[in-house]
Amino acid sequence: MQGVGRGGVAVSDVLPYQVSSPNFTQRVTVSAITAGARLLSKAPPRALRRVLETVRTGARPASYHETRAARDVILTVSAYARGGSACLPRAIATALLCRVRGVWPEWCVGVLSSPPFTAHAWVEAEQCIVDEPMTSADFTKLMSVSSAPSVALTAA
Repeated sequence: MQGVGRGGVAVSDVLPYQVSSPNFTQRVTVSAITAGARLLSKAPPRALRRVLETVRTGARPASYHETRAARDVILTVSAYARGGSACLPRAIATALLCRVRGVWPEWCVGVLSSPPFTAHAWVEAEQCIVDEPMTSADFTKLMSVSSAPSVALTAA
């Protein structure tokens, strides 16, 4: 669906790959996560990165399926996240919901590699962009927060 955003620019609604039917508790959780993501999206990039790096601690890497399922729930519950210009809060909310589920995707911010150089935020899992119309080759990453590798302690 096409709409008109700020400045008369056409924006597309982003729809879930598969519409889910979250229960009341899941809807409340997703609504809280989405509200938090909207607040975090207003933070300076360095602060946002620090928060996400802290939150990801202890999570295992998310699979493509786990990340897509989280993104679908976010898009099902939040009309705001479906907006064509809501990529940053949508990507943050997806990563946060994954973390609530014990996993972490790679959260990314970058620009299109060819004109027009449009900023975009997305999530990746298993080295693939999750449900975006473009591929990794279409973007230049400027910042990302991936799942932290587990550090094994060894006896000296």
